[in-house]
Amino acid sequence: MATIKAKNLKSYIGKRVTFFCGVYIYTGKMVSVDATQAQLTDAAIVYETGDLITADWADAQKLPHDWHIMLHAIETFGVLK
Repeated sequence: MATIKAKNLKSYIGKRVTFFCGVYIYTGKMVSVDATQAQLTDAAIVYETGDLITADWADAQKLPHDWHIMLHAIETFGVLK
């Protein structure tokens, strides 16, 4: 299952992607993906989405460096904002 997800995620490299995971929402520019994780740069954790069709998050806190998302934790993902 993780390899299928990784294969699908490869088409998102270079794009700003949002990951809805079990507890948190993460967003950032995806720079790489392998069989177990995706790496984001310019990453943030979203605490409050606000209206999903607006350009900005209501509350997104920047992370201090690149961030890695474990593929098994991802519920859904896509280009959102």
